Amino acid sequence: MKFTPIAPGREGSLGQGPYRRLILKNVTVIDGTGGPAYGPADIVIENDRIRSVVSAGRNTDMTQMGATVEGDAEVIDLDGHYVLPGLIDSHAHIGCAEQGPNADYIYRLWLGHGITTVREVGCIGNGVDFTVREAARSAANEITAPYVIPYSAFGAGRGEPFRSPKDAEQWISEQAETGARGIKFFGAPPAIFEAAIAEANRLDLGSACHHAASDVARVNALTTARWGLTSIEHGYGLPESMFTDRRVQKFPGSYNYNDEHDRFAYLGRLWREAADPGSKVWDDTIDELVSLGTTLDPTLAVYVASRDAARARGREYHRDYTSPQAWKFFQPNPESHGSYFQDWGTEEEVAWKENYRLWMAFVRDFYHRGGRVTVGSDAGFIYNLYGFGLIEEMELLREAGLHPLEIIQCATSNAAALLGLEDTGVVEPGKRADLLVTAENPLANLKTLYGHGHLRMLPDGALARVGGVTHTLKGGVVFDAAALRADVRESIASERERLGVPAPFTP
Repeated sequence: MKFTPIAPGREGSLGQGPYRRLILKNVTVIDGTGGPAYGPADIVIENDRIRSVVSAGRNTDMTQMGATVEGDAEVIDLDGHYVLPGLIDSHAHIGCAEQGPNADYIYRLWLGHGITTVREVGCIGNGVDFTVREAARSAANEITAPYVIPYSAFGAGRGEPFRSPKDAEQWISEQAETGARGIKFFGAPPAIFEAAIAEANRLDLGSACHHAASDVARVNALTTARWGLTSIEHGYGLPESMFTDRRVQKFPGSYNYNDEHDRFAYLGRLWREAADPGSKVWDDTIDELVSLGTTLDPTLAVYVASRDAARARGREYHRDYTSPQAWKFFQPNPESHGSYFQDWGTEEEVAWKENYRLWMAFVRDFYHRGGRVTVGSDAGFIYNLYGFGLIEEMELLREAGLHPLEIIQCATSNAAALLGLEDTGVVEPGKRADLLVTAENPLANLKTLYGHGHLRMLPDGALARVGGVTHTLKGGVVFDAAALRADVRESIASERERLGVPAPFTP
């Protein structure tokens, strides 16, 4: 389908600051390094930077202790709250008019979940020029949005295929000049593909690849990793790297890649055709990927509806947070990418459950052997909503076997390392003040990071929604995350009224 560009972010920031000096007092810190939580602590922020983190037992410099009470400072007492680095969505899309009323809807959902940076992989529909402009406006705090890292889709805007490696190299150079920070690949003839990755590396651009089934027989994930690819997106290309008795997946004669029901039904059978977990081929593949420094950005959340479509369709947050445009886009429709549930049944879901078991085992083994894993949502598709999708991705990594501290590291410092962002991703002096504040302990329950909260029975027997991010700090600018989410709810209600459509699940 063709996407319609979305309306850009409205002028103006809803945040406060940055301040000459801001102190977040009495917090418990989860610093993003993988280390355990500690507190109480005071975080001193000056302008857009963390000046100091002061906590008894961790800081013996008493002059630093005084820094938390001296001088003219804005103070936010957050007793009982937790502070994390701002989350980084390593596979995000701003979305198009078919997926939301405007970019503000998406930006507010991101910031409302503590997401302070997104890697926009492909700039699909809106184009790289639009995305670069939005990135610059966000960096200057001219709009209410996270930082944006734009990646161009390989070959976008050309109108014809690449004819030679030189053509590809020239196009890569042009993308760097437009302000793209990386390139997203789907596949290409091997000589052209290899030359493009080499040129991206020469220009210090990142590279990501969704190894599409249409090209993976020629170039799989292990091949591109050897060429210097930065990150493997989703799970494509990995099983094909571990085929032992075939070169191509066993598609039936009736298979049509352009039929998305076919495409995703047989994707759900892919991992069982690869080498078994723990086999020599499995282990050797992981060891080589780790040695090459390749990052896995699994985006488990975007396909999770395939193992239980009804559950994904009935997610609690759809009623208040899913725009009518997105809800329509999610419905079964061969014209909408990822809306392949025209007749999705038990056989497809059982296959996908096994697919996830094997896929998660690979991610877990890769991580435990020293591989870098990041957290990406690919939201906007398959009942997967902006902001919410990243928290679900964190939950799925927990299901895969990672510890919550490891998952937070994947979503913060690991992602910062992938994107070459040396000044963010960790709560420590000198880093940019990109932070998430929440009143609940995410190490005990990641569900408390969801914007619609977590249902809990209180001591008196009453039921209440708890959790949700309370504050998001982006470069020292403080956003009321709850207010941003309330703004989304109000705007969605107004949009439904304007269009004359009911909320999901309304009789």
